[in-house]
Amino acid sequence: MLPIRTILFATDFSPASKIAFEVAAALARDYNARLIALHVIEPVQMGFSEFNAYVGPDEDAGAAMELLHTYKAPSPRVTIEHRLLEGSAATVITETAEETGADMIVMGTHGRTGLSRLMMGSVAEEVLRQAPCPVLTIRAMPVRVLEPSAAVAAAG
Repeated sequence: MLPIRTILFATDFSPASKIAFEVAAALARDYNARLIALHVIEPVQMGFSEFNAYVGPDEDAGAAMELLHTYKAPSPRVTIEHRLLEGSAATVITETAEETGADMIVMGTHGRTGLSRLMMGSVAEEVLRQAPCPVLTIRAMPVRVLEPSAAVAAAG
């Protein structure tokens, strides 16, 4: 069985991240592992040419740290460390995993496809390619509400 002593949970504060945190926290509790909650503030790039200029983060670090601290240990047995770093999300996540000796990375994924994935990229996919340890990705599944008549038809 894979020894799990340190779990790196990477968050972008999305619904998928909230679900991923529950999984990471449960694993940390069950394996008596240290849990590191990480959020990466990415720098904003200006322009669309090779002359892109760094203009600093678009995200308020204080607000991000406040959100990061909303992730609380579910049990007194779980120790959680909160980290807020700046840079390219996938690179910072993999570097932090290496630096901390993480045995596993847990993160949410948006499950984008097609043009939106091409335009936005996929941090999770890049982390999967670069990670020094296993990566568990959690996708937030949309809740599908059935109309009462459809629910009856589906059950019948």
